[in-house]
Amino acid sequence: MNILIIEDEFRAANQLQNMLKTCDFTYNLLDIIDTVEDAVTWFQTNKMPNLVFMDIQLADGLSFEIFQKVEVEAPIIFTTAFDQYAIQAFKVNSVDYLLKPIQHEDVQKALDKFNKSSKPETIDATVLKQLLSSIQTQTEIKNAKKRSGLLVKEGSGFVQIKIKDLLYVYSEDSVTFGVTNGKRYVIDETIDQLFNSFDVDQFYKINRGQIVAKNAIQKINPYFNHRVKLSVSHERDQEFIVSRQKTSDFKAWMNQ
Repeated sequence: MNILIIEDEFRAANQLQNMLKTCDFTYNLLDIIDTVEDAVTWFQTNKMPNLVFMDIQLADGLSFEIFQKVEVEAPIIFTTAFDQYAIQAFKVNSVDYLLKPIQHEDVQKALDKFNKSSKPETIDATVLKQLLSSIQTQTEIKNAKKRSGLLVKEGSGFVQIKIKDLLYVYSEDSVTFGVTNGKRYVIDETIDQLFNSFDVDQFYKINRGQIVAKNAIQKINPYFNHRVKLSVSHERDQEFIVSRQKTSDFKAWMNQ
């Protein structure tokens, strides 16, 4: 059973792999891809896998854009941080999904459903339009209701900090950290979960493991392979490199 994972967050991809290893499921992992662009290239140059685990939000856009550029005949199990209301279209059209944070029993149930299915299910143009519309509408709603505070660990307890005080967020060794003016906190949420709750006018996810606040960026420097490197306030042994796929969009965001 050849499977492909399309996921832009290292921590989430790692967790999914660990869960698959403990499921009643024998498989061969072909690749892990983190962008729409690379996924399209992969499908154009490789044999179709038996099953795909696909995150909805990737480093350079929504994964549904993949289907607009290349024909994907493999069945899909989507992974998403969107709530139940936003993904009703998946159930109506018999497209399975895993709601983040993903639980082991949910992975096993999705695999059981896949094993029992009589034929692979693909997404036609009408369904694709419905999915895109549903996600985009829900994104607009979430952007209008961004939270202002964040619960973080401090010592043996928790404190609440203001989102506006965050300079950047990063993931390291499967742990998420948030940095304010000279202080670092542990956050019990993934990069994707945090970014979905941030004001996109003030924060930018520069790669799959880092989010940077606009007011924390001091300088933008050219970097090899058409990328840019950022100088950020209160850096803590971190390099802030905007991924190649996001460089143009990042520059436009900075000009807003």
